[in-house]
Amino acid sequence: MTARRLWAAVEPLHAVVYFAPETASAAKAVGLRGYWMGYFAGRLAPLGPVGPAPATSMLFGFAPAMVARALPDAWSFAGPADVLQTRLDAVEAALSRALGPSDDHEELASLLSRAADACRFDGRPLAAGWAAVPRPSSALGRLWLAATVLREHRGDGHVLAAAHAGLGGLETTLTHIGDGVLGRGDVQPHRGWSDEDWDTAVSRLRGRGVLDPDGRLTPSGTELRRRVEADTDRLASAPVEALGDDLDRVLELAVPLSRAVIDAGVIPVPNPMGVPRP
Repeated sequence: MTARRLWAAVEPLHAVVYFAPETASAAKAVGLRGYWMGYFAGRLAPLGPVGPAPATSMLFGFAPAMVARALPDAWSFAGPADVLQTRLDAVEAALSRALGPSDDHEELASLLSRAADACRFDGRPLAAGWAAVPRPSSALGRLWLAATVLREHRGDGHVLAAAHAGLGGLETTLTHIGDGVLGRGDVQPHRGWSDEDWDTAVSRLRGRGVLDPDGRLTPSGTELRRRVEADTDRLASAPVEALGDDLDRVLELAVPLSRAVIDAGVIPVPNPMGVPRP
């Protein structure tokens, strides 16, 4: 649960990138067409001009057809290096607008960078790509990059845990919905799954005894979900261990900042990622 506390405290600082108008404007200015082309290209830019098949594998929760509408076309409009730099600049501007100046930013950036440096990247391509991005000069830029490495490290681990449990991306999402964390309307429009895809995945999970006829988790499904989350937390433990006693200081610094970006309306709650107000 300690790893989950770190995630809840820091995730909103990373998630600014998905909702801030500065990010969407930057993607448009560099030549990308539409929000989702900017999303996929921006999130994958550190890995180079990735195509739809590996992108779908890494992003896991998105329908393949949705990813294929953005990639590889995005790279014909803007190269990965330009997409990456404009994204970094945009999110720094967004955080600066939402949070204002503070001496605490430097301290939190240093602590989160220490945590990110403790990550291992075996089987974690998204986290590895972001960890290789040179650190920005500004405190807010370094803070966001470290939060992003930690986020993708945990996310890659979640994919590993779900795949180990025999779950695909949509099936994993359905266990979140069955647990009451999210609603179908919070997810389906943002992940590109058709009604047919959705119903087929629900049927598979009912056949496994994971969901009941109302789409809620059965006792067996609840246990499966518990195992996936426990494995996700275990696979995200290295940054927590590296922080040691400084974890409390990270939470003390990060929680007010995360609350601030949510209270400023930058990040909606509920949201498709299931990130709460810490």
